[in-house]
Amino acid sequence: MTPPNKPLPIALFGLRVSVFLVMFMWTLDKFVNPAHAAKVYESFYFIGGLESSVMLMVGIMELIILAAFLIGWHKKFSYGLVLVLHAVSTLSAFKYYLSPFESPHLLFFAAWPMLAACVALFLLRDEDVLLTVRQPSQKS
Repeated sequence: MTPPNKPLPIALFGLRVSVFLVMFMWTLDKFVNPAHAAKVYESFYFIGGLESSVMLMVGIMELIILAAFLIGWHKKFSYGLVLVLHAVSTLSAFKYYLSPFESPHLLFFAAWPMLAACVALFLLRDEDVLLTVRQPSQKS
């Protein structure tokens, strides 16, 4: 029998918490400064005219998804949604990758390692067990 890979759960936990932190800050923007969040949606997702109440509803939905992600609840669903949300965010900034040295476009490249972390977490979700809730179907 192969001994468990002890560093892997620690590494996955670190990825999960750091991805959560970034996305949590983006979600908080919808509560703290909904007008800014609406401008982001208009500029990057071509969805204009969103009122503060809509941004608050989006923020609440994101908080629920992020909470599930943070505690590892229904990983296929929560990790998958975080991956999709971040992939859309990363790809929506495509025009900025074409002119990286115009300020502040270089900062957008930080999205790619985070996207890779989201992919890794989704693919290795069954190995991500440190400080997660156990599903009834999981072995103890």
